[in-house]
Amino acid sequence: MADLNREFADFLRRARAGRDPQEAGLPDDGRVRRVKGLRREEVALLAGVSTDYYTRLEQGRRIVPSTQVIDAISRALALDDVGRTHLHDLVSSTRAPRAAARSRSAAQRVRPALRRLLDSLDAHPALVLGRRTEVLAANRMACALFADFERMPGRERNYARWILLSDDARCLFVDWELQARNAVESLRLEAGRSPEDRDVIELVGELSVSSPEFRQWWSEHQVHQRTFGSKRLVHPVVGELTVDYETFVLPGDSDQALYLYTTEPESSSRQAISILASWSQPAREPESEPSEG
Repeated sequence: MADLNREFADFLRRARAGRDPQEAGLPDDGRVRRVKGLRREEVALLAGVSTDYYTRLEQGRRIVPSTQVIDAISRALALDDVGRTHLHDLVSSTRAPRAAARSRSAAQRVRPALRRLLDSLDAHPALVLGRRTEVLAANRMACALFADFERMPGRERNYARWILLSDDARCLFVDWELQARNAVESLRLEAGRSPEDRDVIELVGELSVSSPEFRQWWSEHQVHQRTFGSKRLVHPVVGELTVDYETFVLPGDSDQALYLYTTEPESSSRQAISILASWSQPAREPESEPSEG
């Protein structure tokens, strides 16, 4: 529980430092600000709690705030829905009995019908991501556009791991830093939901050792949930293109999400995707000649 309380406290401090006093509607009291963002007493005032109580939360004391208090602090810090959910996840983890040992969650599988759906989207790259940003399935176009996840060993078939540790990913994305940071913030959100998941812990440990960018961004305690957006790429086969993506949480399994990538009609990016589709088309087996009778 102590680790979770520290995680909660670190998140509060980071969020408080990023809150602009003027945007919070606080009058200028003439005092010199020695800290970035809001003071602790200002957050407490906006949230309707005592300064002593809020200070103890930021110190990581073993106290568990109520749902109402978390909502009030979230409003005071102007957290978005993702940030508010992350705070609630962290508090829920402190309320739950601590497991005797860190365990691995059950392996996820993609339903056969969903696999067929991915394969039928022959003109559009599509991925299914699970917990911990694991790539559970990728169609032919996704493998051609990003990386051949289907051929990777199981432990390497992870989007965050790939984008942070692969030299090919760094070269592929024009906005690599933005895309990699988003992956880290998505993983941070997942870690808040499942703090005792051994696979999450091991992945965070590996990335902390192997990636200086990951260590920096992880320490910032930002969370992000990708639902739609764009990615700019320089593909080694078709050159520059921009793809837009939409995310669909799967009915019946909220731990899996379908990422579907499209391009603007009649654009150079659409032309690039069409060329890539032709380039990646499997070679047809030659027809055997009929034997002479």
